[in-house]
Amino acid sequence: MEELIEILMDIDPDVDYETCDTLVEDGILTSFEMVMLVTEINQRMGVSIAPEDIIPENFASAQKIYELIEKTRGE
Repeated sequence: MEELIEILMDIDPDVDYETCDTLVEDGILTSFEMVMLVTEINQRMGVSIAPEDIIPENFASAQKIYELIEKTRGE
């Protein structure tokens, strides 16, 4: 989770990613930033997130993103 928070902080260091659960809804993560985030996760964490998993519900919070990463690792 710590590495994910570091990646998110590169996008917007002013967001409290530990508590925010409206990243997409509040426009903190746009579709472009979600793609950038997935690319960073792929490169830095060695996880390949499938295109069909790049949906707003999976990016609503750092916890949701981390759950997606863990699910992808388990597949």
